[in-house]
Amino acid sequence: MSRQQATASQLIDDERVRVTRFDFEPGAETGWHRHSMDYVITALTECQMTLEETNGETRDVLVPAGTVYRRDEGVEHNVINGGGAPMSFVEIELK
Repeated sequence: MSRQQATASQLIDDERVRVTRFDFEPGAETGWHRHSMDYVITALTECQMTLEETNGETRDVLVPAGTVYRRDEGVEHNVINGGGAPMSFVEIELK
């Protein structure tokens, strides 16, 4: 099944961090990717994420607007807007 791609807008990319804003229409996805750096996510809107994982599992996660979380490098997944409204978050990768 082919999905619309999320829009990625790079805000900063310097020697210390890469900051990218992601905007998803309902049903849009990032596509499969592996994080090569530790990263922090800040949800700008409520994010009803559907996460496709490498073990073949899919899980739904609700990330409230304003919530911040971090993950280590190596995470591999596809992030899908599983909700009925647009969602947006900012990802900060630590170099």
